[in-house]
Amino acid sequence: MTDYNPFERGPHPVGTRQFSWADQSRDHTMPVDVWYPATTAHAGEDFDPDKMAHYEMVPGLGENSQHAVMNAVAESGRFPLVVFSHGYGGERRQSTFFYTHLASHGYVVAAMDHVGNTTIDMVSGQSTGDVEFMNRFIQSRPVDASFVIDQMLAGAAELEIDADRVGMSGHSFGGWTTLKTVETDTRIKAILPLAPAGGRAGDDENPLPSALSFDWQRTVPAFYIVSDLDSILPLVGMQDLYQRNPEPKITVVLENADHFHFNDNVEATQDGFKLVIEAANADADEETKKAVGEMLSPMKPSTELVPGSHAYTLINGLGLAHFDAHLRNHEGAAAMLQRDLTSLMAERGITVSLMS
Repeated sequence: MTDYNPFERGPHPVGTRQFSWADQSRDHTMPVDVWYPATTAHAGEDFDPDKMAHYEMVPGLGENSQHAVMNAVAESGRFPLVVFSHGYGGERRQSTFFYTHLASHGYVVAAMDHVGNTTIDMVSGQSTGDVEFMNRFIQSRPVDASFVIDQMLAGAAELEIDADRVGMSGHSFGGWTTLKTVETDTRIKAILPLAPAGGRAGDDENPLPSALSFDWQRTVPAFYIVSDLDSILPLVGMQDLYQRNPEPKITVVLENADHFHFNDNVEATQDGFKLVIEAANADADEETKKAVGEMLSPMKPSTELVPGSHAYTLINGLGLAHFDAHLRNHEGAAAMLQRDLTSLMAERGITVSLMS
């Protein structure tokens, strides 16, 4: 087991497929993308710029690429599933660095758009963020996630999933969605919240903390990865969630990192977010401008933070190890998570601390 290395890319080429699934019980349709192990016929294609999948996150703002091949032939087999929930104003393809890493190691990953709460909705002004709006998504986001699990287990993606090996992850509001979904969906066996929302941090009007019970009625191993300089969701909120979370649990804090270190294209996202928010509120009243300024003032430019590659190594390596340990019962992964994780990451030039 000493040669276990979750930090390296796995042996499988990676494919991706796109779907639009309708939940008839809610008259609700959502885009869903799926990543999966592809056959060796696609070896190297997921790193070939001419064959990698491209997409537009916001129409007209340019293409993004990912290390996956659109509609590649899937490897045969029965695979564990990880469902991913994006953040407030995010998008299903926000963290393809992680999805493709998991898929290269034999996982299937499914990520949905929480329609009405996506990047496009925020840019267009439809995502308001008031209490009524938040309450709407407190109700709908966990249902979205469970519906995607239903669809995946029913074979809607034409992939065979092991129903006994289902995990969930998510970033920000998606981290909260992960913590909420696990309350009611007993198929979820392990969770990986990334900089989750919902911690009590002095905002009495925030409905997210009180919506979490942490009464799961079963053991669900939780591995949190957060950042120490999170300017959107302060670390004190993460500490509150960690204290409320039942054992077993681990929280790793990436030092000198911000909220967007969990996304693709960290540097561009970190610097671009501030510009987008300032532009969106250029004509707002003075009180709103003041509130926006106070929110944005702690944000450092990307040049003063650790590079995104540090976050990718941390999330890919320890995130995979967590799922390997608890969905695959991998002894090497379990042994790695028992090590001094600060020293383990220091060996890779990455500074982290552990929350206690």
